[in-house]
Amino acid sequence: MTEMVYGTIPAQAGDPIIPRWWRTIDKLTMTCVFMLFGIGLLLGLAASPPLAARNGLEPFHYVLRQAFFGGSAMLVMLVMSMMSPTMVRRLGVIGFLLAFVALALLPVFGTDFGKGAVRWYSLGFASFQPSEFLKPGFVVVAAWFMAAAFEIGGPPGRMYSFILTVMICLMLALQPDFGQACLVLFAWGVMYFVAGAPMLLLMGIAGLVVLAGTFSYANSEHFARRIDGFLNPEIDPRTQIGYATNAIREGGFFGVGVGEGQVKWSLPDAHTDFIIAVAAEEYGLVCVLAIIALYAIIVVRSLLRLMKERDPFIRLAGTGLACAFGVQAMINMGVAVRLLPAKGMTLPFVSYGGSSLIAGGIAVGMLLAFTRTRPQGEIGEILLRGRR
Repeated sequence: MTEMVYGTIPAQAGDPIIPRWWRTIDKLTMTCVFMLFGIGLLLGLAASPPLAARNGLEPFHYVLRQAFFGGSAMLVMLVMSMMSPTMVRRLGVIGFLLAFVALALLPVFGTDFGKGAVRWYSLGFASFQPSEFLKPGFVVVAAWFMAAAFEIGGPPGRMYSFILTVMICLMLALQPDFGQACLVLFAWGVMYFVAGAPMLLLMGIAGLVVLAGTFSYANSEHFARRIDGFLNPEIDPRTQIGYATNAIREGGFFGVGVGEGQVKWSLPDAHTDFIIAVAAEEYGLVCVLAIIALYAIIVVRSLLRLMKERDPFIRLAGTGLACAFGVQAMINMGVAVRLLPAKGMTLPFVSYGGSSLIAGGIAVGMLLAFTRTRPQGEIGEILLRGRR
């Protein structure tokens, strides 16, 4: 009753880990993540059997793999959410260093699986995409640098974070993986904005991004082909975008019915990059709006809780993780409805993919750890006390 009247009860230092975690965790955000994973399994049952049949595998081969990787991701998320911000920062730095080395070695040991971009390591039984694991670690490291700049006599953390961001974006662009590069740059820009960056500086960086995009268009056939396809007013119905657009149009408000969709038989990436097209065709606009609402709840609720946080590192890292999570979902769905050029980016917790699922579990686990209720004064109360 006390919690209902006065709000969440602050955790005491001597409480057992599990009860303290349960009282302080953002239960609504965690529930939304589990719901997204459940929707992903449901859509996987519809989207993956045709691919399994084409590859001569059991009908539910990919669904079982998604359940395994997704279950592992949920476990990682729960364990990560129980950690202190200090422990999360330490693990984030270690994970970033390992992913950074793996990303640097991709040109030597990586493979493209015939997709024209060297983004993966082939492990035989599975594949590994370093950029997925790099993102949460990068956000933590960049936030750590920026937070250090607030300390008296601290290092020029903002400059260090910018240099690191440029290095990572160049490495991703060489794969080429412009989608992940844009996502990394966006996460850094949001954190830099929250850290108090001048608007003129952000506008200057935006201008540099436009110049970099122009240079990439002139020198990268992969990049130019995707931009030309996006700008072309006519959609080739035999392309993935054409199939996806037609499926969304056919779905209408309530869909054509469970198992009645046809796009999964034509799209090779129906279970990954274009899973939202399967949802729109079989379950209609209602299902798509429900998925969008779940992502919006996770992002908005996390940002609202972070607004009360007084620790600059937690505030910056949490903001970067929440915004990167939401923008990745927006990019995936934007590509499917042709609002954005093709990026090859998964829909978090819904698309099939071991690297994406587990890395998503790490990122959201970090976010849940940062948004837990802690025994501290809210930042607004501290500012008011300072004026008295």
